Amino acid sequence: MKRRKFLKNMSLTMGAPFALGGVPVKLLAQRNGLHQLASQSTNDRILVILQMHGGNDGLNTLVPIHDYDLYRYRRPNIAIPFKNGNRTLIPLDSTLPSEAQVGLHPDMQDMKDLYDQGRVGIVQGVSYHQNNGSHFRGRDIWNMGGGSRDYYSSGWVGRYLNYEFSPLEYPDQFPNEDMEDPLAVEIGTTVSLLFHQTDNIPTSISLGSSPEGFANLIDSLEGFDETQTDPKGIPPEFMQPTRYGKEIEWILGLEQKSEEYADRLFQVYQQSTAPTVTYPETYPFTNARNPLSGQFQLISRLLEGGCKTKVFLVKVGGFDTHADQVVEGAPTLGAHAQRLYHIASAVKAFQADLRARGLEDRVLTVTMSEFGRRIASNGSFGTDHGTGGPMMIFGKHVKPGVQGVVPDLNLSNVGMQYDYRQVYSTLLRDWLEVPQQEIIDHIFFEDFFDGEKEDGSGNYEPLELYEFDDGSEVTSVDFIAERYGLDDPYPNPASGAITLRFHVNGVTRVTLSLMDASGRVIKSLHEGQYAAGKYEQRVSLAGVVPGNYLVNFATVQNTETKPIRIR
Repeated sequence: MKRRKFLKNMSLTMGAPFALGGVPVKLLAQRNGLHQLASQSTNDRILVILQMHGGNDGLNTLVPIHDYDLYRYRRPNIAIPFKNGNRTLIPLDSTLPSEAQVGLHPDMQDMKDLYDQGRVGIVQGVSYHQNNGSHFRGRDIWNMGGGSRDYYSSGWVGRYLNYEFSPLEYPDQFPNEDMEDPLAVEIGTTVSLLFHQTDNIPTSISLGSSPEGFANLIDSLEGFDETQTDPKGIPPEFMQPTRYGKEIEWILGLEQKSEEYADRLFQVYQQSTAPTVTYPETYPFTNARNPLSGQFQLISRLLEGGCKTKVFLVKVGGFDTHADQVVEGAPTLGAHAQRLYHIASAVKAFQADLRARGLEDRVLTVTMSEFGRRIASNGSFGTDHGTGGPMMIFGKHVKPGVQGVVPDLNLSNVGMQYDYRQVYSTLLRDWLEVPQQEIIDHIFFEDFFDGEKEDGSGNYEPLELYEFDDGSEVTSVDFIAERYGLDDPYPNPASGAITLRFHVNGVTRVTLSLMDASGRVIKSLHEGQYAAGKYEQRVSLAGVVPGNYLVNFATVQNTETKPIRIR
């Protein structure tokens, strides 16, 4: 064997990621002796994890309306304005209790739109006990699914996949006809502990820079010297009995897996169609490229093409905002604003893309960040490492709303209201349908759920994050109607005029009209732009023939009708 060629082949199986549509991708391949998890999943649901790399400032993401004056006092140089100027916080939900009232950063209008569609759930004050504010240790803890004293060699997603798929002989039996795709895909250039299993390592595969290119690259791989073996890299017989023979076979077996993955994912990608939804390309104020649009487009295309991968990890960096988090004198602009815009706009486009492809029922997206920022700002127009922060969950079947309250702004750090494992274990139980006992025994372990807690703070019980179909939970339809809806018109029966009462949860255009039984509009009653609040409008019925009608209330968020009899 020629050393140069061996090292070249080795780097292709263990080095940089490949690219699909110009987006770098990591594939999960694991070693456990010669075994691999590789059978058909029990459901077709997908989890997308959005990593906000660097430690997101939750207080400028979800700005406290409750205790806003204290928020402004603790952050005099970076506080988001409440009422003055064109760029002010966006009130999220006027129906929440006062202690939970928050506003979104002004560059997150797209998230407000998703929230009003019943497609956003928020959990406040997420952390873990004894959070030390370390980037590397914090990411390891969130990825491994442990506490501050734990040092697991596996990640919680890896342990979940161990449950979800049964072991088959690897590499001979993987991929197979039941599971042709990688179990998990990490988009980016690093290998995450998230997908590790005990005694296993995730292996990245370099496959090129375009859908066509990565497949062609694998086809052209050089193997051992052509006089001793074929170009696909089967080791020569004289090396097989050696102490290194099995390891070399394993490495070259991954090369073969690379070829199979490349062919499969190239086929899947080609079977999909280009998005009909427009993804955001840049941030309007700086023209900075949106790093998430390509990642989300890739996922939607792979899923439409038939990919069965269960978990995707997408990443956006730049949240370590010690300095210049905002622009001096313009606190709604700057590095943090740009990244919040990237997330809100790309996620909204992703949801619309999934809906257009008929995939929205299958996908749930959850954010993570290794820690939050301190409550007080620093003198460099930034924030230093903190502890807790919010998690956001997006999807058609998320239970919409806010769980938890505004953090206590008198403290140095955001206090823990929920342990991050509550969020993950709930998604495993309710979304990915993992039995609770399996979660307790093998994924987050019994000492987290039932053992003595490290302190008395926080809540460790499973949350309600998923919208069940059996009527036991508030549905998104109910959620929207509670925030954008029409009360019964009065008087009823009526003659001459009626009074209409309606409520909206954000700035929106309201159209009121009178319809006949077939749904045909026979009279326009009122139209106007309204801010969040409750309203009453007296409208004339002049010229309407007596009979049974419907009053139609229409906004971008909701359409509702109420019966009315006119005498």
